[in-house]
Amino acid sequence: MHALDNTAATSSKAGLLFDEVAQYLKPEDVISLKKAYFFSEKAHTGQFRKSGEPYISHPVAVARILGKMHLDTTTLAAALLHDVVEDTGISKEEISEQFGSSVSELVDGVSKLDRIKFQTQADVQAENFRKMLLAMAQDIRVILIKLADRLHNMRTLEVMRPEKQHRIARETLEIYVPIANRLGLENIYQELQELGFRFSYPLRYKVLRKAILAARGNRREIVGKILEATKQCLQEAKLDAAVTGREKHLYSIYKKMVGKSLRFSDVLDIYGFRIIVKDIPSCYVALGTLHSLYKPIPGKFKDYIAIPKPNGYQSLHSTLLGPYGLPLEIQIRTHEMHHIAEAGVASHWLYKTQGSDTATDDLYMKANQWMKGLLETLDDSSDSLEFLEHLKVDLFPGDIYVFTPQGKILTLPRGATVVDFAYAVHTDIGNSCVAARINSEIAPLRTRLRSGDRVEIITAPVAKPNPAWLSYVVTGRARSSIRYFLRTIQYSESVKLGERLLNQALRSFGTNPETIEAAQWEKLIKESGIKSKEALLANIALGKQLAAVIAKRLTAPAGESAAPNIDRETSITIQGTEGMAVKFARCCYPIPGDGIVGLIKKDQGLTIHTQDCSSVIKIKDHKNIDNQLDVVWGTAIDRTFPVGIFTTVMNKSGVLARVTAEIAKADSNIDDITLENDKDYTTMRFVLQARDRQHLAQIFRRLKHIREIAKMGRVRN
Repeated sequence: MHALDNTAATSSKAGLLFDEVAQYLKPEDVISLKKAYFFSEKAHTGQFRKSGEPYISHPVAVARILGKMHLDTTTLAAALLHDVVEDTGISKEEISEQFGSSVSELVDGVSKLDRIKFQTQADVQAENFRKMLLAMAQDIRVILIKLADRLHNMRTLEVMRPEKQHRIARETLEIYVPIANRLGLENIYQELQELGFRFSYPLRYKVLRKAILAARGNRREIVGKILEATKQCLQEAKLDAAVTGREKHLYSIYKKMVGKSLRFSDVLDIYGFRIIVKDIPSCYVALGTLHSLYKPIPGKFKDYIAIPKPNGYQSLHSTLLGPYGLPLEIQIRTHEMHHIAEAGVASHWLYKTQGSDTATDDLYMKANQWMKGLLETLDDSSDSLEFLEHLKVDLFPGDIYVFTPQGKILTLPRGATVVDFAYAVHTDIGNSCVAARINSEIAPLRTRLRSGDRVEIITAPVAKPNPAWLSYVVTGRARSSIRYFLRTIQYSESVKLGERLLNQALRSFGTNPETIEAAQWEKLIKESGIKSKEALLANIALGKQLAAVIAKRLTAPAGESAAPNIDRETSITIQGTEGMAVKFARCCYPIPGDGIVGLIKKDQGLTIHTQDCSSVIKIKDHKNIDNQLDVVWGTAIDRTFPVGIFTTVMNKSGVLARVTAEIAKADSNIDDITLENDKDYTTMRFVLQARDRQHLAQIFRRLKHIREIAKMGRVRN
């Protein structure tokens, strides 16, 4: 009997769906939608949700959410069919035959990747998002269906186990809530946020909700008076305005309490007021009128009409000091702005059913540009988890508005730097930036930008991204582009180093590298299962393959063992120009003139140490010399290297200034300095830039002139 009741209820909801969409769709479109419903109902026959309802109730609920946005027939049909491929034996091709390729592509975009095996749940989740957003970049309706799907699942989440409720709720807050916000879907955004909070922190949600209900009763009279005073004030200014009061959402109050370490009783602005007027001039008149009624709180005004949010949202925001010291948050907007605030990018279809609208077309274009940016990040990311990391960074709303020299406004997250701005302009600009002019003043790349800054990027043809940039950029696009460039450059440099290491090994066997024929390489690559010669050489540089073993396999006759017997007479020459493929150890700071050794570690490449470095001695003690290479300095090195020195000085004023001055006079830069104070002496440790041992000796000679230095030397390990 219970199952029959559920079936009847589902049929009733389907009837409501068709009645609702008939208000704006053509009769033939409603017939097409009914065809999709019956197809989906048949496919899901015998399937039930955890609540006991027939499964078809879920696609119907998703379609009804989208119907309220006045979305087109293709989207609604895809919503009704969105789980058919995933949960039944019906293929994408069958859907295409029955309902057309547009519907099947939308369904495919929403479907999960259940058939692919991943190592962890995190990989599954990340790859699902990757596919979904790739499809979304082709057609934004994919994400609209996915958001409606998630909203209905969140509305019915109480039937799940607590641990599953928590996981789904956290995923909703981290990914789907900011996507809904980024697309301007205010209603879906707010409801997903509240439901995510409710199931992530059930106890906090209950306590806060109880407190809100109590406060509502205490402040009802005050809010009523404010509402009446506001309406009367606007009428006297002869403004035709609709005024509504609203409570702030629980999650926004909770975030304020956590962010500012407040108790609930300290959060006064739990009420807001929305004023809707006929046009833009009326917005500013209403603002001035309300500022004369209640005093505005300094620094609490934002003009999102002049500078809209990235999701197209427009309103004037101001916080006023109401009666009894109660802060009041007001929003002033036009009717068109209100529609866009409520429906976001979905308002594009809402207005399409009523005629063309430039604002919604512009919003739709902005959303598409944002998604194209996501595609660039997707291309630059090495794996799904990295892409998900970039996505989470970019989803949270921008807080600052920065101007290009041409007056174009770019929106960036709070804390964004010059490098973030450069990559926001263009990837090539980011890759070649060296400095910037901020408001006509020269500024370094790590400078954090503020709203209103006018930024001009200075580039150089030979400049390239620095790994240090990753420590201060905040946008996903910048981080992804830098990592992609560094991976590409490191690979190229690793190929060159691997070739040098292999050539050294070949010569140790008495073989000229130039005599190795293409057929020998092809045979080796085929046997190794490696994609190419370049990949094999890069593996040698990164320590994944031993050069001696590869050299033996290249030179050994068929059937002969490839075990190496190396004559280590030849050495690798270090020029200091090997880039990221060769690293100089920070434990011993080798510089030209030092006796050096090369150590190869898997995935780390070749690292140069001094011969007396403890890391090298430890390897010799364990007789583990397979990873050790003979290396020598080149004869024409034209660069500086970091080197550590210390000076122990008497505690007298001005000594540090004199020490640093002498280092500068010796034509050396200081990278880092640390001080250790004792009662009578201070030990200063410096990391300097030196060309070679002779240059370092010059620095020490200059320092000897300072009487207060009791002891100095080179820092070892």
